[in-house]
Amino acid sequence: MPLLEIVQTKHVNATVRLEESTAALVNQYAAFLHAPADEVVDKALAYVFSKDRDFQDFLRTPEAARVAPTLRVRHLGQNGSAAEPASGSAKATKSSEAAHDPRQRS
Repeated sequence: MPLLEIVQTKHVNATVRLEESTAALVNQYAAFLHAPADEVVDKALAYVFSKDRDFQDFLRTPEAARVAPTLRVRHLGQNGSAAEPASGSAKATKSSEAAHDPRQRS
């Protein structure tokens, strides 16, 4: 029985790097669940965050509100197209996403 339940929600695009072995496992788990790999990553992280008691305690501190974001998130523009990323160049992000987007297959 899968440990993760996949439910559709509002998403943002973010760029992250994974170890090659982790990426392979994400793809295998996604195939196991018949779900997109990005949903597996999202739900796995949410699961870890909810189970980590020390992290939950940290979230209740003033320090948690002052954390500087380091995740590169792309927000959607008014017409639904991707706007400039919060940090980094749009050109680098687009090429990186195209290279790793499982929906774009030849």
